[in-house]
Amino acid sequence: MGRIEVRIGGFGGQGVILMGIIMGKAYAIYEGKEATLTQSFGPEARGGACSAQVVLEDTKVLYPYTTNVDYLIVMSQEAYTTYYPKLKDEGILLIEEELVKPGELKPGQKSYGIPSTRIAEEVGRAMVQNIVMLGFFTAVTGVVGREAMRKSVEDSVPSHTIDMNLKAFDRGYEYGIEKYGK
Repeated sequence: MGRIEVRIGGFGGQGVILMGIIMGKAYAIYEGKEATLTQSFGPEARGGACSAQVVLEDTKVLYPYTTNVDYLIVMSQEAYTTYYPKLKDEGILLIEEELVKPGELKPGQKSYGIPSTRIAEEVGRAMVQNIVMLGFFTAVTGVVGREAMRKSVEDSVPSHTIDMNLKAFDRGYEYGIEKYGK
């Protein structure tokens, strides 16, 4: 596949950094490839801007920052406004469709939306909306295999929340398959 750049953006408290950790772990540990994660936070603990940059490579990652983003996952309007300009011309935008209203995309770009917060609330807690989004990302992009991502989710969340998080992941994955046929 070569180099794949993923940028995840939202606000503090949405689990943006955990998404990056889970994605990188799935790719590196469970698929045996290479991954790096860099993260940034706004000055606020919760509610401020937050982002994770994940670089995925078949071989060694030589530069850990995103410069030409292949996949942009945004869960807040501010994150969309801030990070959309870095999405490459044929990049893919994934949005929390009830929180983000994107503008017009460039001709080669594609956009996919999911009501991840609402689905998370149906699963049991709004806090797992990041895991719903990971399932959706996995279904729509195929960048990381489903089983690798599920194992990484299971390995990365508190033990008493594993069942709920796996259910959230599966719901996001199923939504992507049903709505976009990937």
